[in-house]
Amino acid sequence: MELTNEQKTEIEAARDSQSQTRRATVPELEEILYEPIPVLDHGLVRVIDYMGDDAAIVQAARVSYGKGTKKVSDDAGLIKYLLRHRHTTPFEMCEIKFHIKLPIFIARQWIRHRTANVNEYSARYSMLDREFYIPAEDQLAAQASNNRQGRGDLLSGEEAARVLDLLKSDAEKTYDHYVEMLNEDEEGNIIDKNRDGLARELARMNLTLNAYTQWYWKIDLHNLLHFLLLRADSHAQYEIRVYAEAILETVKRWVPTAHDAFMEYRVGGVGLSAKALEVVKKLIAGAEVSQKESGISPREWRELMVTLDREG
Repeated sequence: MELTNEQKTEIEAARDSQSQTRRATVPELEEILYEPIPVLDHGLVRVIDYMGDDAAIVQAARVSYGKGTKKVSDDAGLIKYLLRHRHTTPFEMCEIKFHIKLPIFIARQWIRHRTANVNEYSARYSMLDREFYIPAEDQLAAQASNNRQGRGDLLSGEEAARVLDLLKSDAEKTYDHYVEMLNEDEEGNIIDKNRDGLARELARMNLTLNAYTQWYWKIDLHNLLHFLLLRADSHAQYEIRVYAEAILETVKRWVPTAHDAFMEYRVGGVGLSAKALEVVKKLIAGAEVSQKESGISPREWRELMVTLDREG
């Protein structure tokens, strides 16, 4: 990821500014405020602003003045209880705003999470940059045979080289045509004064989905944790997962106690159906149970056996 001199100056100015406040701040998050975290080849994640901290969750739960109890251990216990029992409202009291630069095809997947406030870069108003996501060779995989939305074996050799060449050449070619239709170069200068350019809102439709867009994304902690549970998971698409992992690190700085509870009870924990719980109880009692006897589907049975580290 390369930043322009203008972008670097803007970030330095933002980081050099100081504001007096009586509201809660988090030193660990302040350390990286406005700083770009590189993601993929040209992408980034930046924390722009935030409201609340671990104490705000506790305060909201108790609806009390100040920061609640003086013991950090008591606050941690309460946060764990809230997360464990899915009392979500106190987590909604904390909000965070990110600046994110990402490929368009990932943005379209990301926007399925409809619980955030989003303001995206307007390609009707401005030109998109000549930047495209080109996967590393270790991410070039064939379609999985057993998963319609997953990846299978890696491509290699001439096959991988050919795919990379197609991705690069198609992106460059369509961007060249984009510029030609606009009749405007990347600095905003008219190319041919004897003709009119096509409107930006029309010319953009020719671009490939690996072109980069940007947006500001504001979300409360409860909905952010839900997003991270799905998108930082090992089964999520790689390109969105690396963004989720970068965001998860900022959550660790921002609300470390809530982060630890999330990792323990959501990421590291499992949910069981009533029938699956009965199977577990019988296994603990020493009984033998088969999938057919359990009353649960073969797929749920396989998942349960993997969770219990048993052969099905």
